[in-house]
Parts: sequence; C-alpha cells; structure tokens
Amino acid sequence: MQRADLLGQIPLFEGLSDEDREALAKRMEERRFESGAVIFAKGDKGASMYIVLSGTAQIFLPPEEKDAPRVVLKDVRVGEYFGELALFDDKPRSASVETMTECVLLVLTRDEFAEQLTSSKTAALAVLGEMAERLRETNAMLSQRAAKDVVKEIEENLTWGQRLADKVAELNGSWAFILFLLALSGSWAILNTQLVGHLVPKAFDDYPFQFYNLFLAILVALQGPLIVMSQNRQSLKDRRQAETDFQVNLKNELGIETLLRDLGAFRAETTKRLDILERAARNDRVRAEIAPKTPGGPLS
Repeated sequence: MQRADLLGQIPLFEGLSDEDREALAKRMEERRFESGAVIFAKGDKGASMYIVLSGTAQIFLPPEEKDAPRVVLKDVRVGEYFGELALFDDKPRSASVETMTECVLLVLTRDEFAEQLTSSKTAALAVLGEMAERLRETNAMLSQRAAKDVVKEIEENLTWGQRLADKVAELNGSWAFILFLLALSGSWAILNTQLVGHLVPKAFDDYPFQFYNLFLAILVALQGPLIVMSQNRQSLKDRRQAETDFQVNLKNELGIETLLRDLGAFRAETTKRLDILERAARNDRVRAEIAPKTPGGPLS
C-alpha cells in the first residue's frame, strides 16, 4: 500500500487533498525495529507519530509494581497508527509501545508536519477543520445527557408481536407454566381413562393420547421461535445498555479531566497570588525595620 493511501485512512488526514497527502508522505521516514524493541516509553517526550507498514506493535501501560502484569491497551497492525497527538504538543507519552514482531514503521515528526502545513494553506485548513470537528463532537457529547433508560425506550417501541414473544418467554420460565402443564396432563389422562362413562360418555383421546402429544409438539414448535425472539431482544437491550454505560463513563472521565485542569489552574493562580502577598508583606516588614534608622524617622 502506498504511503499516501495509508495517510488517507487516518481520520486526521482524511480532508487533505491528494497532492497534500503525497507531499506529506514524502516527508515520512521509514524505520525498522526488531521484535521486542521499545519504540517509546510512557513519560517520554513526544515529537512524532507512527504508522505501521508491516509487523505488529503493542500499546500498553507499564506495571506500577515489579511483579505486576502490564495493562495492554491495543495491538496495532498494518495500516494502523499511534502517537498522533505528539504532532500538536510536546507533552509526555501517556503509554508505552513495544514491537511484537519485526516492524517497519513510517515516522512523521512534528517539524516535518509543521513545515507541510506552513507550505500548504489548504492542508492547514483541512487539519484545523478535522480538529474543530472533533472538538465540536466532544462539546456535543458533554452538553447532552449521556445517562438514559435505553431499556425503557426499547420497550416503548415494541410491536404487539414482540410484546407477545416477551410474555411467552416470561411465562415459560416460571413455575406457574410448569404446574399448569402438569395439571393439564394429569387432567387429560384422568378424563380419558378413569372418568370415561362418568363425566364423559366416551374417551376423546385414548391412550397413548396422540392428540395431546400433537398439541404439545405444536406448543413446543411455537415456543422456540418466540423465546429466541425474546432472547435476541434482550441481547439488544444489553448492547444498548453497554453503549450507554460507555458514554456515561467517557463523559465522566472528560468531566473529571476538565475539573482537574481547572483545579490545577486555580491552584497555580492561588499560589501566584499568595507569593505576591508574601513578597508584599516581606517588603512591608523590611520597610518597617529600616524606617526608624533613617533620618527623620520616629526615633530621630
């Protein structure tokens, strides 16, 4: 696969023109890594992004304790990328990356990326547009309520057939249905054997109760699809609930990060103001100590 085609698969570069992608691809450097090589470690200063040309690499969080296992975040393969945020800032890496096999990676440094954006106004506008779209999606997610009762929403839109399937599945999984079948089977057998000539003039289903067996076979044949329909719908509810939980957790995580950032800024501002007040108080004490010694002071 061509380098420009690999760039086209990355959301950050989707808006670039073919010419800009070709120009950016020429700026990328090809590097080879042996199996087990550490591409970068958590805490390292980031300055480039990587695209896997061949091989496999693993993104993980190093263990905090000596004998603890690493936390694997993702295995990146051919055509996938990592470290793209380093193109925009020089903050430390948030995870480590190690090759699982012999790898060939395409490396795009921040300097090369900046030079390309400087030389091409359309490329700069395309990248800024993609970043603005991501910011807009984040703002939309933060502004809307993530927590919702998806089970209730699904149940409110059920058809009468789907409601019937749920009722059948609910009834089949109860003791009431088991006791009903036992009572019906016993009553059927007694009516066609012991009570013939007393309550009924003639047995309407002689032993071995073929009509009753046919009835049970039809009942079982109808129950199976209805139960499967209800189970599929329950699986859909579980998936929707899992998606909602993910959105809630993601929103909470972003909210906590925003709160920590604001708290850090508030703490820095508070420390700055306290330093100013402390210097002012120190200067006042120094002036108070010097004032009596100067000519024309209170003691002169």
